[in-house]
Amino acid sequence: MSDQTSGSNSPKIGIIMGSKSDLNVMQDAADVLKELGVPYEITVVSAHRTPDRMFTYAREAAGRGLKVIIAGAGGAAHLPGMVASLTHLPVIGVPVKSSNSIDGWDSILSILQMPNGIPVATVALNAAKNAGILAAQILSTADEQIVQNLIAFKENLKKKVEESALEMKG
Repeated sequence: MSDQTSGSNSPKIGIIMGSKSDLNVMQDAADVLKELGVPYEITVVSAHRTPDRMFTYAREAAGRGLKVIIAGAGGAAHLPGMVASLTHLPVIGVPVKSSNSIDGWDSILSILQMPNGIPVATVALNAAKNAGILAAQILSTADEQIVQNLIAFKENLKKKVEESALEMKG
């Protein structure tokens, strides 16, 4: 998969995953960022199979305008922690339940149990959409348009719940 970029030179989010098979989960982060009007790039960066690519990606991320990195990985799930060890940027880890996973627990614990000094924010198993929302919230601290987009997004969530409640009321 080649790098795909949405948006211009504005600050953006990096979305990376250990293999292309994780795209079915990680696409949710890209979709919600697009909905929120947040530029992003998305690519495959394997901690185990392409460590040089991972080092380069993490070390050059800030220079390319990235402000947050979302890293999804299954199995041993070293990608989020290794990237966090190589950059000052916030990293959000998405544990992915992969074909070689132990019901996802190996991924969850690998991302969650980081040593002091190398934090990785961790969302629920396969919850790339939440990672995208969290990344947008981080960027919103310096961007009023993203604030407004998030407010509208959350109002829409509220509206959907209220509509469902009315439907059930009959």
